[in-house]
Amino acid sequence: MTTDISQLTFRLPTEDDFPRVQYGLTHWWGGLGGDAGAQQRRLLVPRLFLQHFCLTSQVVEDGEGRLVAFLVGFLSQDRADEAYIHFVGVDPEWQGSGVGRAMYERFFAAVRTAGRTRVRCLTGPANRASVAYHRRLGFRVEPGALDFDGIPATPDYDGEGLPRVLFVKEL
Repeated sequence: MTTDISQLTFRLPTEDDFPRVQYGLTHWWGGLGGDAGAQQRRLLVPRLFLQHFCLTSQVVEDGEGRLVAFLVGFLSQDRADEAYIHFVGVDPEWQGSGVGRAMYERFFAAVRTAGRTRVRCLTGPANRASVAYHRRLGFRVEPGALDFDGIPATPDYDGEGLPRVLFVKEL
């Protein structure tokens, strides 16, 4: 299998992509959190994202039409200068190929065209790889009241006991 991203197709998602995205959410995280973890990931990307947020989201397919990555992002309805990346997934076989960075760069270009100057996203403080990745992409970690081995996090951000690392990137 090649991991040459020039052979990939980047396109806007449709509702028909929902089962494949759900498959990725179940299988691409190497069993993280067991069945409960897979269900939590699936619940984070309900069908509505592929019905109502398609113009700023992406799916990426290989030459055989197999889903290798997706990004769900949108323009903020309430903050005219901001956009938000809600969820990103990359098939483990394609991690490190540049497909993730390519999706982010395409998202940045789309939101710049829409007049947005800031992008926000988040991750859990235990996901050190995600924190490092977002920093490499130029995101800044926002201050937080918690410290996870040098990583600031905001306590109870997504509910009681659910701290999050908050990122912002100025475009």
